Amino acid sequence: LLNLTHPQWLVEIHSAYIAAGAQVVYTNTFGANRLKLAGSGCTVDEVVRAGVANARAAAEGKNCLVALDIGPLGQLLQPTGSLSFDEAYALFAEQVIAGSAAGADLICIETVADLSEARAAVLAAKENSRLPVVCTMTFEQNMRTFTGCSVPSVALVLEGLGVDMLGINCSLGPDEIYPIAQELLRWTSLPVLIKPNAGLPDPATGAYTITPEAFAESLGRIAALGVKGVGGCCGTDPRFIHALAQKAASITHARPAADLTLQPAVCSASRVVPIDRVRVVGERINPTGKKRFKEALLHRDMDYLLTQALSQTAAGADILDVGLPGVDEKEMMEQAVTALQSVTDAPLQIDSTKPEVLERALRLYSGKAVVNSVNGEQAVLEQVLPIVKKYGAAVIGLTLDEKGIPQTAEERFEIARRILAAAQEAGIPKKNVYIDCLTLTASAEQAAVAETLRAVRMVHEKLGLKTLLGVSNISFGLPRRQVVNQHFLTMALCAGLDLPIMNPNDQAMMDAVRCYHLLANIDQDAKEFIAHCAAAPETPAAPAPAGEISLDYAVENGLQQEAGALTRRMLADMPPMEIVNTVLIPALDRAGAGFEKGTLFLPQLIQAAGAAQAAFEEIRKDLARTGKSASRGCIVVATVKGDVHDIGKNIVKVLLENYGFGVIDLGKDVPPEEVVRAAREHGAQLVGLSALMTTTLPSMEETIALLRREKMPCKVMVGGAVLTPDYAHKIGADYYAKDAKESVDIARQVIG
Repeated sequence: LLNLTHPQWLVEIHSAYIAAGAQVVYTNTFGANRLKLAGSGCTVDEVVRAGVANARAAAEGKNCLVALDIGPLGQLLQPTGSLSFDEAYALFAEQVIAGSAAGADLICIETVADLSEARAAVLAAKENSRLPVVCTMTFEQNMRTFTGCSVPSVALVLEGLGVDMLGINCSLGPDEIYPIAQELLRWTSLPVLIKPNAGLPDPATGAYTITPEAFAESLGRIAALGVKGVGGCCGTDPRFIHALAQKAASITHARPAADLTLQPAVCSASRVVPIDRVRVVGERINPTGKKRFKEALLHRDMDYLLTQALSQTAAGADILDVGLPGVDEKEMMEQAVTALQSVTDAPLQIDSTKPEVLERALRLYSGKAVVNSVNGEQAVLEQVLPIVKKYGAAVIGLTLDEKGIPQTAEERFEIARRILAAAQEAGIPKKNVYIDCLTLTASAEQAAVAETLRAVRMVHEKLGLKTLLGVSNISFGLPRRQVVNQHFLTMALCAGLDLPIMNPNDQAMMDAVRCYHLLANIDQDAKEFIAHCAAAPETPAAPAPAGEISLDYAVENGLQQEAGALTRRMLADMPPMEIVNTVLIPALDRAGAGFEKGTLFLPQLIQAAGAAQAAFEEIRKDLARTGKSASRGCIVVATVKGDVHDIGKNIVKVLLENYGFGVIDLGKDVPPEEVVRAAREHGAQLVGLSALMTTTLPSMEETIALLRREKMPCKVMVGGAVLTPDYAHKIGADYYAKDAKESVDIARQVIG
């Protein structure tokens, strides 16, 4: 709002940075979105236009560009949060339209931790302006964002969407960012921007830990890696930019060739699957020939679909093929893509013949997907390839055209060559084109089997493309189908097959893949083969069909419908609090342990909490009939006065509620008196306070002091990015929670 009330202040600040050597200044519009401006009396258009005008006034006549600054919305997107992708896109589009009209030179999307949110912002920028787009994500020292996004996934997705520059900003100092920058440069050929903090602030003084000279020296080491742009985030006043500009003047930009940019790969937000060996594509998320699956889709039983996905990935599927014909395909694909991302990190292969279905799925998918598929028909290529290019996906080309499936390998190879040429003309790189040489049924076209294998070898050797086959098609109409499938798979792998579409729950098929990796010297020293054999029982149990899973499995894997249904059945034979204490809480504990070990990430932890909540709802209904309560104790949570950053507090609330605690959420910017009133009124046993900014830590200290003066018997836990355990103790808190999971541990210690 200072853009409107005190514009000269903003002009002076921008001018100070430009005088220090900045070549790009960001507008004061980081939080200028409709959600954060609600109740301010000002519109997004007014604030953004004023922000651009102030920066433009300072840059006038200088060698400096004005960047429209767009920060995160402050809410988590579905399925982790409640904000839909379309709503997020609309909010970002308002900022983009206003900033473009006001005369910004480029758009900088920064400090984003959720890849889905970054995608919404980038698409809003690309579709509503012609300005260059820069996007920088914020990482933690474990080389992931706090929602679990990996560096390679960020690179693959953002480059695929067509950003002009990508990089890292905030959260860490330059020394901590160094290894993250190294990894990013391996995965992208785009210019890279690095904007670290000046270390971390001392919560007592607000002073940052790095001097301008040390900052510039450390960032100079990063620049020498081949980084194109450098700058400063939190704590970097004009002195830092002056020192950095002097250091940068002595560094000649020389970008080394990225290690992995030519390697075919697909990804989810948290996991990259390079196609550097045989990768199994699970075939089971498709109702074709599956009566139970069709029934589940007709009844909107999404948990059945999710159990199929979990079963396949547990069996070894690297990628999941998702095809939903025979229903309202566009609506069901939207639901399926959203739901699948909440329970599995396996990349998705979107299987549809309808361009509108492909477009919607790719728009919502927070990763680099595979499109299944196009073929040699010109009309199909013209419809689908632009969609693949827009979203940076990979695409499968079927070796058929208007004339049908050719009989010979040479004819199929020629169609493959045409598909590759069309894809490259559409701007799709060669590494993103895979070819399906088509498996025909041996019982009907026995001679075609050899032609398929020859075509695979030709595409593999002459075009250098990755190949794919629907393996089980080979055995339709034959007895002992599993034996036929297994031997055909082995023959195809030897011919150069990279991506078999198959049932990963068929152990014989998976054994064929593992043996191929062993015998082809891909699994060196047989480590993977031996480890699998050591872990697998002699006669493995078949995966439990949907409907026969346990409640703890449903909770740990975020299956909300199943968790509710299973709890209703269990209540007939087991006391409600026994279910809570012997099933729900241990299951949540195991999910929390996975989060702490880094094997499970925030979205999955929240989904597990959501499944537990579905179970708790059934327990609450049952206890209500007897006049009892399922909630344990009372906890008041609030973001302190002056601070409006509440994502962390909101996540804490979700987890606490789903462990069965009663939570009173006072929201953000909460005065100390309101916290005391709520604690007294509700008899709170624990108060949780959060703050993100050093400037609001005095409010936290004041709130704790008032609770003590009023002799409230509650314990106090505090958390937030700027806090440390020592500072928490200094201001009188009983507990410091480093993350949401630790807040649950504290609540259990205090309340039981």
